[in-house]
Amino acid sequence: MSEPILEQELREIPLFRGLTDDEVLSEIADQFVQQEISSGEVLVEAGQPADQLVLIVHGKVKKIGQGKYDTSTTLGMLTDGDYFGDRTLVEDSDTWQFTVKTVTRCTVLTLEQSTLENMAQRSDALRTRVNQFKAQLRKAQNEHGEASIEISSGHHGEQLLTSTFVDYEQKPREYQLEVAQTILRVHTRVADLFNNPMNQTEQQLRLTIEALRERQEHEMINNNDFGLLHNVAPNQRVHTRNGPPTPEDLDEVLSRRRRSRFFLTHPRIIAAFGRECTHRGIYPATTEIEGTPVMAWRGVPILPCNKLPITREQTSPILVLRTGEEHEGVVGLHQTGIPNEYQPGLSVRFMDINEKAILSYLVSTYFSVAVLVPDALGMIDDAQISPPHT
Repeated sequence: MSEPILEQELREIPLFRGLTDDEVLSEIADQFVQQEISSGEVLVEAGQPADQLVLIVHGKVKKIGQGKYDTSTTLGMLTDGDYFGDRTLVEDSDTWQFTVKTVTRCTVLTLEQSTLENMAQRSDALRTRVNQFKAQLRKAQNEHGEASIEISSGHHGEQLLTSTFVDYEQKPREYQLEVAQTILRVHTRVADLFNNPMNQTEQQLRLTIEALRERQEHEMINNNDFGLLHNVAPNQRVHTRNGPPTPEDLDEVLSRRRRSRFFLTHPRIIAAFGRECTHRGIYPATTEIEGTPVMAWRGVPILPCNKLPITREQTSPILVLRTGEEHEGVVGLHQTGIPNEYQPGLSVRFMDINEKAILSYLVSTYFSVAVLVPDALGMIDDAQISPPHT
């Protein structure tokens, strides 16, 4: 039975991102062919005609390139939800520049170039989108896919200088502050009589605020709109080579950004990384954060966060962040100066006393998080929690 593809999932692929016709997207989805590939099989081979788009539904594959002295080199790993071949699908007479080989048993979906061309002949909307995508590929771009800035250097005399402009986003994303709220109820008897040696109202308020901050942290990681897990750029996602996180995997994700401030992952993943280091005879350094020693890799602290999910397959992600507005990093958002502000971005507002003499306080916190540029946030996806080596 073929795995269904949703129109929203197809829009994640740049080629189909500009299509607004759901009927066309649904027809494209129906043209994908499902294949079951065994471990160790070659999906595509370097030098062969590149004439298909390949989606990885389930499993892990390895991209292999040509190294020096006729050796091979690993270009990267792809797993569930990844794809390749979208650019080659609209180009003529091109060949694969790499080989893709399965690491595990895989389920893949493929769309042939001839099928897309036939559909484009019948659909004006699809034909227009394909032409737009071709035009985008022809534009001068840097390694990040951004419009190139033409610069002259190394010239002598009165040479004609190049002219340029800096492309920018005309409609940048707007972030609305999320709210987490609850109502704290305290009986007046407690507030009047049980306030020595500890003020019970203050203590209950403190615990309520801590619970709200915990929910805030969960939303900043997992929220489908602004959460960090859902805002990692595709080219900033890497996959482990063998399952559990290794020093090579952390080096790979670190190499994709400058000024990495810290790793963020589940405590069980930290333990798994420690076991991999011990297996290799490597002993990671430690650093001190607010008086507490924590494990570090390449000088970057590895901080625990139990808000990161663990899947049924016992895997969990590893995030790495560059922070601060001055470094174009990840920044937390909150509003100060709100009415009845108790802490920055958090208000405690007295509501009423009901007929049962119960005091009610509305406790609210407003927050969000923004990734200023794509390379501020990276992720090692689906790192495996493995048992110690025997």
